Amino acid sequence: MDNITVIGAGSWGTTLAVLLAEKDDKNKVRLWVREPELCAIMRQERENRLFLPGVKLPDNLIASDSLEDALSGGAAIIVCVVPSFAIRAVFSEARAFIKGAPVIVSATKGIEEDSLLLSSEVLSQALKGIGCEGMAILSGPSFAKEVSRRLPAAVSAAAATESVAKKVQEAFSTPHFRVYTNADATGVELGGALKNVIAIASGISDGLGLGCNARAALITRGLAEISRLGVKMGANPLTFSGLSGLGDLVLTCTAGQSRNYSLGYGMGKGAVLSELLSVMKEVAEGVKTARAAHALSIRHSVSMPITDAVYDALYAGKSPKQAVLELMTRDLRAE
Repeated sequence: MDNITVIGAGSWGTTLAVLLAEKDDKNKVRLWVREPELCAIMRQERENRLFLPGVKLPDNLIASDSLEDALSGGAAIIVCVVPSFAIRAVFSEARAFIKGAPVIVSATKGIEEDSLLLSSEVLSQALKGIGCEGMAILSGPSFAKEVSRRLPAAVSAAAATESVAKKVQEAFSTPHFRVYTNADATGVELGGALKNVIAIASGISDGLGLGCNARAALITRGLAEISRLGVKMGANPLTFSGLSGLGDLVLTCTAGQSRNYSLGYGMGKGAVLSELLSVMKEVAEGVKTARAAHALSIRHSVSMPITDAVYDALYAGKSPKQAVLELMTRDLRAE
């Protein structure tokens, strides 16, 4: 029996908690829910109607709105699934309740805006001085609704230590959720974060009606600029050809289920960004990541024209149409 705590009860956090609870009914899975009202409903109705309607919560999944209670069992694995901007605050509070030496799994795909740190790096800072077995990244092409319906998906578990990656692989793998290990934690995490920026660009392109050729070019050239930045930051370029690179990029850039693609699509159709954000139930990580990625490209002197175009459309007052036009009329160069 394992005690596992999932911190964050959005659609992905709830899906992972359900997956872990269903995998072995001897597992005791605790799920921290930020909203007390939602937590009460989940306990009573055994369903997260706000973020994952129609999915029954197993009996061995315990919802709690208290970090102390959620971590009281001495979790062997702690999974972070809160938005990137909330990691530092949530885990700075959680650290007082962590017992033993758990494996910390980051399943958040984002970059902290002010520090430009990856989610795992923010976790490491927030939990400094707390003993843990290791840190792993769980990332890849995986829409929560499909995973919760037990449709096939494959992701990567990346860690600097092979034993930690294998422990996460074994904990999360099921007949419908295949987990591969990867030694390149930086590349896996960067791929998962930066693809959200390209997904906004893809949505903008489709919203403007620019066609399939344009979308294919954005995905391909988007992968190229993600790889350039990744290599500068110490990642293995081959990682970006894998699940957390190309796989996640294709999924997020082509499907309406993607929050980032949908936001971009709305922008392409002429909607105001603030209005789009106000009606979204969950965070579109690409909005904040675009600012962080733009800053990282400057810090590392890496050309990221698609990221720059998204940044301009989000923060510089440039219309999506003008941003795309400038992207297509840059100086000609070799591929």
